[in-house]
Amino acid sequence: MVTTLDDTKRISIAAKLADMKVIQNLLINNEQQLIEDCTDDDIRGRLQHMLEDDHKNLGVLDTVIVQYGVKGEPNQTTQNMVEQVQELMESSDLSLFEKVQEHELLKHKQTMTGLLIHKAAQVVGADIEAAITPLNTVNFENRAHQEQLKGVLEILGVRELTGKEAKQGLWARVQDAVAVLTGVVGSVVTRTDDEMSIRELLLMDHTKVDILFTEICSTDDPQKIQEYFGQLYKDIKVHGTAEEEVLYPAVRPYYEHTQEIFDQTRPIRKLATQYPQGFETSPCRLSFNVEIRV
Repeated sequence: MVTTLDDTKRISIAAKLADMKVIQNLLINNEQQLIEDCTDDDIRGRLQHMLEDDHKNLGVLDTVIVQYGVKGEPNQTTQNMVEQVQELMESSDLSLFEKVQEHELLKHKQTMTGLLIHKAAQVVGADIEAAITPLNTVNFENRAHQEQLKGVLEILGVRELTGKEAKQGLWARVQDAVAVLTGVVGSVVTRTDDEMSIRELLLMDHTKVDILFTEICSTDDPQKIQEYFGQLYKDIKVHGTAEEEVLYPAVRPYYEHTQEIFDQTRPIRKLATQYPQGFETSPCRLSFNVEIRV
């Protein structure tokens, strides 16, 4: 059988997906270890939330790999890197700050690999792009986790160097970065205006909600449904707050329908605040007839 260039591209993407799964398992192991090592309740709580996200995202990756349909094996360099990081995280030679630093670098690698797969899928074929669509939710959350880990590093680093607390509150900059557009806006500071606009960021959030609903409607596992709705609840609240506090005031002088959009989206936010009571019925029976003009 002759291997075509298209086959080679698809196999390469499959290998990258396999890399992501290996790294995802490492992220989970790291977070479990960091939670055990950390005595700060606030940081432990943040790491616990990351761990819950990463367990869920491991399932999303499995879904993507099955839908993609091409089996791949992780690269040897990735396997070697995973072994090295495991040794570092288990070592008593590194401080907690240094271990979190290694973890943040790993999150960055996972984020960039996910974005690379997404971009590659766009140019290889529509079938591939459709198959890997759920990967976007993993990319969103990894990007948000990066910002949170930067905040943790600031606090741990100041403590390690001075023995004192940083002047900045633990989640002051982190919440600003993550709460606006579920963390994705954090990448705006390193991108030019022609690479990503506020409109694209909002549309990416809308896409993430679509992905979560797809995941909810494709499983009968009560635990997964609860996890996905938990994420949906957080995202709708955060997204709505970001629009009302950041976007609408900025565009109000130039767009006369801002209040109309606000009134249309308010019922969804109200429903989100009623979680989990608002989602006691079958999730796939929920429908929202709301036109969002971004």
